[in-house]
Amino acid sequence: MTGWQKQAGKKTATCVMAVACLVVIAATCGQAVAQAAGATDGTPVTAQYAIEKKAMIWQMLVSGFIVVAFLTSIILWIVAALRRTRRANMRRETFVTSALNNLSQGILMVNAQRRVTYCNNRYLELYGLTRADIRRGITGRELAELRHARGTLGCDIEAYYRNAAAANGYIAELEDGRAIHIKHTYLPNGGVVATHEDCTEQRKMSKELARAKTFLESVIDNIPVCVAAKNIEDGRYILANRAFEQFSNIPRERIVGHRAEEIFTARTAKTIAENDRAVMESPNGEVRTEFIIELGRGDRILASNRVIARGENGRPEYLVALFEDVTGHREMSLELQRTKKFLELIVDNIPAALVVKRVDDGRYVLANRAAETILNRRREDVIGYTVEDVHPEAAARFVGMRDNAAILKGGLVTEEHPVPTDVGLRLFTTRRVTVTDDSGKPQYLIKTSEDITDRRETESRMAHMAYHDILTGLPNRAAFLQALTQLIDACGGTDEEFAVVSVDLDRLKEINDVFGHAVGDKLLIEVAKRIEKAAHGGVVARLSGDEYGLIIDGIQPEAARIVAQRLIESMREEFLIDGKAVHVGATVGVAIFPHNGKDGASLLANADAALFRAKDKSRGSVNFFDAATDQQIRDRRALHQDLSNAIRNGELSLHYQPQTHARHTVTGDDVIGFEALARWIHPTRGFIPPGDFIPLAEESGLIVEMGEWILRMACREASSWPKHLQIAVNLSPAQFMHGDLVGLVHSILLETGLTPGRLELEITEGVLIEDFDRGLSLLRRLKALGVRIAMDDFGSGYSSLTYLQAFPFDKIKIDRAFVMNLGRNPQSAAIIRAMIGLGHGLDISIVAEGVETQEQLSFLAVEACDQVQGYFLGKPAPIAQYDAWVGRDARVDAVQVRKRG
Repeated sequence: MTGWQKQAGKKTATCVMAVACLVVIAATCGQAVAQAAGATDGTPVTAQYAIEKKAMIWQMLVSGFIVVAFLTSIILWIVAALRRTRRANMRRETFVTSALNNLSQGILMVNAQRRVTYCNNRYLELYGLTRADIRRGITGRELAELRHARGTLGCDIEAYYRNAAAANGYIAELEDGRAIHIKHTYLPNGGVVATHEDCTEQRKMSKELARAKTFLESVIDNIPVCVAAKNIEDGRYILANRAFEQFSNIPRERIVGHRAEEIFTARTAKTIAENDRAVMESPNGEVRTEFIIELGRGDRILASNRVIARGENGRPEYLVALFEDVTGHREMSLELQRTKKFLELIVDNIPAALVVKRVDDGRYVLANRAAETILNRRREDVIGYTVEDVHPEAAARFVGMRDNAAILKGGLVTEEHPVPTDVGLRLFTTRRVTVTDDSGKPQYLIKTSEDITDRRETESRMAHMAYHDILTGLPNRAAFLQALTQLIDACGGTDEEFAVVSVDLDRLKEINDVFGHAVGDKLLIEVAKRIEKAAHGGVVARLSGDEYGLIIDGIQPEAARIVAQRLIESMREEFLIDGKAVHVGATVGVAIFPHNGKDGASLLANADAALFRAKDKSRGSVNFFDAATDQQIRDRRALHQDLSNAIRNGELSLHYQPQTHARHTVTGDDVIGFEALARWIHPTRGFIPPGDFIPLAEESGLIVEMGEWILRMACREASSWPKHLQIAVNLSPAQFMHGDLVGLVHSILLETGLTPGRLELEITEGVLIEDFDRGLSLLRRLKALGVRIAMDDFGSGYSSLTYLQAFPFDKIKIDRAFVMNLGRNPQSAAIIRAMIGLGHGLDISIVAEGVETQEQLSFLAVEACDQVQGYFLGKPAPIAQYDAWVGRDARVDAVQVRKRG
């Protein structure tokens, strides 16, 4: 029986005992009353006693019957009550048992003696037990041992009881994979109620939920933009991903659980609050904004997307913000805009007409300002229109035809054509380039049209300059040799003869010294006219400063002698130059083809030899070349031997001529460098002019040894200057043909310690004429050392523009012949102006040589010539004369260059 059934039985027994006591008391009381009544009357005791005894017996019998009946009824009532109570208890027990057996949890009850008093069906089901397994009096430990033996305990027995005693119980992992949550509850009477609940599915769901949570957190944490969420009610952040943490440089622990004003500056917190209000007031609960916040590294621009997250009741609960630092994007966008404007500005200011046409519909999509000139209309009237809309009918057909041909051909197509403009007919060069898409289909046609009228005129003038003397307009040495070669080729294999005549003017130096170079230049022009007149149609050229060359056809030597005598006679007449009577003479040397040479160089050299002998013999005479008796050859050989000894004996020295910026007034501060020039003092003959021994050194090959000495001495001297001025050294074509010139320059720079950028190597076009590819290769290797390369005597020879195109010269030196004639004829000024423009267009510095007057200097300064050199600025002299300008005497560092008029 259960406890509550025993308690009901005790209550019924107590009621029966009470009723029995009442009956006994009542009977006793009745008997006592009867006895008292009998004692008070006067009946004799014996008789009376017998009567009373009899009556009392009957009375007791009746009373007993009554008591028995009453007791019987009471007992029957009690028995009925007990039956009703038992049935109620059975129904209650059945209800409780049924309820416990239908629980989802297993229930096990153990009394204070640790014996099992109850377990429900779910408990048996969980562990695969039957009622038979739970024998009467089994203890909890014995039951645990039974489960351990069957593999349904999940651990050893001691661990089981230790884990189950935890406040929240524990989860046992069974061998079949199930998870059972076990919890022991201890009762005050010492008993234990244990609950066992299968949480396998819950555990599985919890793990899946944990995995999902971890996955989502990982996804959010790896989103490359900042993600944050906050509780709307209190404004505290509840989520912040790694990007937010890295961007703000604030640990997540300081973000989550805190408000914006606790994390950021007041200005930033205010900005965030304003954006939060904006999304709260937004009708759709979403706002995209850009705003600026303060961070440790400065202001940052954020692009933000804020969204309201609502709960089940539809009320706003969370605010989710996605934002990205777009400061770099904005800066890039601004930079792209600036670049776009810059490119538009560049395109608009390209000195060539540029138009772009879409191929599919033939409409122009771009035109720059220069295009307005060639199209004769504003850009607004070009963009969006077709060729037919822009050009007249005939021109449109021509342009359309050329465009289509270029598109079909592909690549670059270049054409030159005249175009009528507002300033007359101009020559344009048009380049067409077809741009294709990824599939190779033509997409755009780009056209550039450049006005090359001035360039062609300049090239024409330069071409003329390449073969003509700028002062007299006569063919120069190059043209003379070319004509001579052509005539030799024409006469080859025939009996034809012709003469090469070399003419040297007498007393020209005296005239220059007395009257100045301006008068001397005008004299040379008049001399050229008289020589042309005397030649009667023969080839006449100016070979050098005072030397002319002629080619005379006809029967030789008579034809040459007649022309020579006529020429000498014409020179004897005085020249009237600027009101001054000037007298010159002419000496002539003649060589006959083919007797005195079969090539141009030999003929001209022999004519020069004849001239040299004529000058020694008698000025104003004519001399024909005679190889057997010509003393000049012997003299040149002797001079060659002396020159070879002079190099070894140290008879050579260097003089230095300053190079300055082109200013109207030049001071020592304007000096940028010096040119090193060789001088020879012969032990017996005294000063030998460079014009005498330099050509001899060139012809004999001594120039290679001499050039090395000059380069080493010049670099050594320049390295000692306190001021880092440039030093210019001339290189001969022979130095490029012999030895390792690049290695020599490099070793001298290392030996002297001179900075490569201070060394300027001056070359003539002969370096490239001899062997173009070799010369160009050596020049590039020299430039790679860091030295500067200058083109010397530009305009005096071929001066081919090809050389300027093939190699990036640092400097061009205008030959003194052009400068000397400034102020006397406009052609010289125009040619120098063209040279300066050409140099600046090619980003090459321009140096003018031979500046001897203030007028020449001022003209060059006005025309933006970069540098000047000449006697007016300083004569070649030992470097000691220029100590102040190289920084050796600071007291006179600002001495002004003395003007020479």
